[in-house]
Amino acid sequence: PRFGTDGLRGVANTELTPELALALGRAVSRRVAGSPWLLGRDTRRSGPMLQAALAAGLASEGRAVVDIGVIPTPGLAWLASSRGFPAAMISASHNPYADNGIKLLGPGGTKLPRQAELAVQDELDHASVLGAPHGVAVGAISADPSAVAEYADHLVALVTGKTLLGGEIVVDCANGAASAVAPLVLDRLGVNARVINATPDGVNINAGCGSTHLSALAAEVVSTGAALGIAFDGDADRMLAVDHLGREIDGDYLIALFAKDLRDRGHLTGGEVVVTVMSNLGLHLALAAEGIAVFETPLGDRHVSDALEARGLVLGGEQSGHLIFTEHASSGDGVMTALLLLEVLGRTGASLAEVADAAMERVPQLLHNVPIRNPSRLADAASVWVAVSDVESALGGSGRVLLRASGTESCVRIMVEAPTIDEAERHVAYLAAIVAKELGDA
Repeated sequence: PRFGTDGLRGVANTELTPELALALGRAVSRRVAGSPWLLGRDTRRSGPMLQAALAAGLASEGRAVVDIGVIPTPGLAWLASSRGFPAAMISASHNPYADNGIKLLGPGGTKLPRQAELAVQDELDHASVLGAPHGVAVGAISADPSAVAEYADHLVALVTGKTLLGGEIVVDCANGAASAVAPLVLDRLGVNARVINATPDGVNINAGCGSTHLSALAAEVVSTGAALGIAFDGDADRMLAVDHLGREIDGDYLIALFAKDLRDRGHLTGGEVVVTVMSNLGLHLALAAEGIAVFETPLGDRHVSDALEARGLVLGGEQSGHLIFTEHASSGDGVMTALLLLEVLGRTGASLAEVADAAMERVPQLLHNVPIRNPSRLADAASVWVAVSDVESALGGSGRVLLRASGTESCVRIMVEAPTIDEAERHVAYLAAIVAKELGDA
């Protein structure tokens, strides 16, 4: 694997091997300053194996290593920021358990700059033979079992003294890293939480649960009469919700309601939020009606984070539920987002359904993947872009079209938003046929 939008990722022990993790530890030590390195992981079976190899690589180059254990990615980022140390997270986020990944964080708790990643990649590709440290120059590896509790204290302090939503909620920890933090934090804050999928066994992370599989959570909320449901992904940097009716409240709804709340309280610095090209047209329309500007970036939380920093803004995020509140954190934090949502609802006294319905109205959106052997050819497919222009003209201001070559799969991704789902389906079918005809032969 090579560095993508979220570090290295692949099938553990096949693509992402211990040998690669060992070499990465050595390469990082040579190209990225800082010591000790904080290492965290989610609950995948391969996590300890890859973490041990990465730690060995770092220590072999003289870097000290601190094993934080199972912790959400944003928890590790917060520790890296508060302690001023670099860090590495072993996680494949929302992917199935057989996958894993390694995400590198700088001492500020943010992802390494792209240039730093390229330098590490170059070191991996052309590893030089250097004299290995020996004796006391070998890096020490230790554990810090108190670090997770320190992160939990940080989350509790964010909302201590504020009114949180009353009534029961259902919390789906995806059998992932949130299992180690979310139940503890909610209990300490007095939240009446029915916790599900918080018994990780190494293979059940994201398996039919969490933010990528909301149906079980929705059923639990409706059947128990809970006020709402909250779901995290495997490394707990994302959070999605369901209201008491079992309806999904995705990241676009969350951005809309948080933006309006921050604006109403005078905390929306710059009067603008950052979203990606995948955000629903309904979000754009709702925020425009409120006089809140939107800055759009390519897909990926790195782009959102970079734009927030460059423009000095406080709120941005993705439809997936990866929201960044720069006042509190340098990256998306699912548990923090959940707490801030409970605080908004507690302060307003409204239900999630009421707040979400008032925040925005979703425009029907349809996503479709067209298998293409070489999707990079899309850029030069003139007839495809003529067809896109035709659909955009037909939609006018009532819809939107997005075509892009996938960076992770051999396909072209089509997204159409239209006034009705039938109209979206018609336009998607038209575009998919043209993409297949023009690009499907090579």
